Amino acid sequence: MYFLLANVRPYCYALRMAHIHKKMKKGRPYYYVREIARVDGKPKVINQVYLGSPDRILEMAQGEKNMPRKIQAQSFGALWLANLVEKEIDLAGLVDEIVAEKKEKDKTPSVGEYFLYAVYNRMVQACSKRAMPGWYKPTAIQHIRPVQIDELNSQMYWFKWDQIEKQQLEKIAKSFLQRIAELESSSSDCYMFDTTNYYTFMASDTESELAQRGKSKEGRNWLRQVGIALLVSRDKRVPLYYREYEGNRHDSKVFLQVMEDMFMTMRKSAGSDGTLTVIFDKGMNSEENIGAIDAMEDINFITTYSPYFAEHLVHVDLHNFTVVDTRKNRKLTKEGKEDDRLLAWRTKGEFWGRERTVVVTYNPLTATKQRYGFEKKMLRLQESLFEFQSKVNRQAPYWRKKSVVLKRYQDTCSDLHIPSDLYKVEFYHNNSRLKMNFRKNHYRIGRYINRFGKNILITDITDWTTDEIVKSSLDRWAVEDGFRLSKDEAQVALRPLRHWTDSKIRCHIFTCIAAMALLRIIELRLRKAGVDMTAKAAMRHMNSLHSCLLWLPGKRKAMRMLEEPDEDQADIMRAFGWEIAGGVLQEI
Repeated sequence: MYFLLANVRPYCYALRMAHIHKKMKKGRPYYYVREIARVDGKPKVINQVYLGSPDRILEMAQGEKNMPRKIQAQSFGALWLANLVEKEIDLAGLVDEIVAEKKEKDKTPSVGEYFLYAVYNRMVQACSKRAMPGWYKPTAIQHIRPVQIDELNSQMYWFKWDQIEKQQLEKIAKSFLQRIAELESSSSDCYMFDTTNYYTFMASDTESELAQRGKSKEGRNWLRQVGIALLVSRDKRVPLYYREYEGNRHDSKVFLQVMEDMFMTMRKSAGSDGTLTVIFDKGMNSEENIGAIDAMEDINFITTYSPYFAEHLVHVDLHNFTVVDTRKNRKLTKEGKEDDRLLAWRTKGEFWGRERTVVVTYNPLTATKQRYGFEKKMLRLQESLFEFQSKVNRQAPYWRKKSVVLKRYQDTCSDLHIPSDLYKVEFYHNNSRLKMNFRKNHYRIGRYINRFGKNILITDITDWTTDEIVKSSLDRWAVEDGFRLSKDEAQVALRPLRHWTDSKIRCHIFTCIAAMALLRIIELRLRKAGVDMTAKAAMRHMNSLHSCLLWLPGKRKAMRMLEEPDEDQADIMRAFGWEIAGGVLQEI
């Protein structure tokens, strides 16, 4: 018996038990059939079917002829919500209008529909193209938007996406994002730009211009990767422009490459002749890039700057700094945590051939975290140095040359990402034998610690207040939040890229960006309705709302009823103008 239990698969259901569950809603009882099983050793509801009020149950109990012969529950809510929002865009129609598909006599979905169903999957619960038919089968997709599910397989995706040329996909992406921008128009003149990369498991001998080895932002430098540049508006945080690029291309080169298209998108989004501002980080900085922005009268910039190239700015006394008026600082003040507030100091300096506004910020909480991490690294370095000293002083093999030991010390510092001048390493000879000593360089350590929590902002804007400049730079999290969502394992899930041709990689990236944009639209609609919930949370709640098929005696066709929504599901549906009454979906 023990052997059998030990070999049970960890995610299998055991001891499925059904019971009647009662819910009180507005003082009235409603009943459900709930099926519970142990999952990973914990009881979990794996199926729930709405029965109705006590009167309805009595009606069913008194006459067996009214009892359904079979009941089937299908996932409904999340797919319905995704379809509801997407209908305002008509992605499938947009794609089919651009791609002149050679339509066969069969009834397979169109190229646009293949994109559409991939986007739905990315919005709800991302899976591979191979697993997609199995993912769609237990859902109510045939009720929401009918499709031949078996045709949504990896082979058909390959065949359909192979018909799309690069220029066509660029046109599709541009048109789609334009429709998104029109759906949720931005009133901001400020835009956030950033880049990231996504690793692949592509073999080294597979031909690809996009997938190249470079500096991975997730530390997987040995894997080939693809980069993505993304532009979002400050107020709506909706993707307005993106571009995939080679994984070994530097951020500053990418910025220069996309600059013209990006600024054109900003001007079209703003819809005015005023001055626009683009915010980016220090990875984009270069003489050529800043010079190109300076040449444009209607574009301003705010960027970060490496303290390594401006040490005199980070060593300014904190007495010169003032508190920044941010929402978080006001909250910290109310909580009596004044010492944790963000501070800033403003000055001017010459950068890239012109005088610029310079703001240095100091975050005490960040400084504390960095100090804690630094102390751990210093302990590891000290342990390594004691080991080096022991090997040198006892004349261990391969430890008898000063140059070799210094190289190993510098490599250790490089691995820990700290400078090599924080310790003074000294060598001397005793009886013609190499000896080693080391001690801390307290001056350099103090100067290094002084950088913690400091951030340098440089801008060509002169008429903004210090608070406005700092808050605009802090809002860069908007584009970073989009990247975090794209790397979520459940939703969007852009990486790891499992495609191995550039054309399919581009198509996959577009479906993920489209899913991100539509999820953001959902979030904005919820906020307008007063529902404080992320799109991720909304899709998780709606995914547990089921549509039930009931086969009644004497009836050839199944009757469909929707599950009674819980409070969160009802709030989400009301935000979009819908409700469920008596198991029927209806517009408010």
